[in-house]
Amino acid sequence: MPQDCSQENERSTLLRPISSGDVEQVADFLHAELNGRLSPAAWASAIQPSWQATSPNHGYMLTHGGRVVGVHVAFYSERRVGSEVEKFCNLSAWCVLDGYRSHGLRLLKALLDQRGYTFTDLSPSGNVVPLNRRLKFQQIDTAASLVLNLPRPRWGSGVSIITDPRLIERHLDERDLAIYKDHAFAPAAHHLAVIKGDRCCYVIFRKDTRKRLRVFASILHVGDRALFAETAHHIYSHLLTQFGIVGTFVEKRFADVRPILSISLRSPRPKMFLSNRVHPSEVDYLYSELTCVPW
Repeated sequence: MPQDCSQENERSTLLRPISSGDVEQVADFLHAELNGRLSPAAWASAIQPSWQATSPNHGYMLTHGGRVVGVHVAFYSERRVGSEVEKFCNLSAWCVLDGYRSHGLRLLKALLDQRGYTFTDLSPSGNVVPLNRRLKFQQIDTAASLVLNLPRPRWGSGVSIITDPRLIERHLDERDLAIYKDHAFAPAAHHLAVIKGDRCCYVIFRKDTRKRLRVFASILHVGDRALFAETAHHIYSHLLTQFGIVGTFVEKRFADVRPILSISLRSPRPKMFLSNRVHPSEVDYLYSELTCVPW
């Protein structure tokens, strides 16, 4: 959340939408000012998701004297919620240079002034959370556990785990196939399909860093929750042996089954949304920064 500091001339600090032609400049800014672990090319790839063929913008930016001094990236999608098609705007990377923090709220206001959207903020930083609450954002129940991944043989289990893209596509139903095709090239999304008999569970996860260690995963999507619950120990084993992931964060909304070697999180990271049409249970983590930005 941008903090107050020195005032700047309102007229000389310009606010405008981020167009496709601005992406390279915005990516350079985010690499330099927000997260240098991601290269400018990685930022540019993340900002332009494969599913977003048409969108009003890629967020908003502030410029002063022709250079970028602040950005608020956004991801757009249209999702079916019940019998209706709902437009979503996912609020992502928000970064403003120190000398221009007094203009930071202009970025957020420009995004929220766009009518007809459900807005999601799936990784708000500490002081953004109370700001979102004042703006009437609701908090999603993110009760979760950290599961210790242990090796587990699959011999005789009848369970197979597929990561080959061509094979994954063959096993998915229409809904999950559409999700897979939209996210197949999303930089932060990893995919697998768990097969048992004629049943299939499609799983999307992301790699996460905690305490500077990039050895964790977070589950972002589960296609068949009953099958996930039955086979989760094999999935955790696969994440350990194939990806070197030692622990997996699993929210209760995905699996209401806790392995013995797991810890309930006292303060799970908040996720929030703003809508008068969508219920918290109808908000998921797809088509968002969580699948696009591999921080």
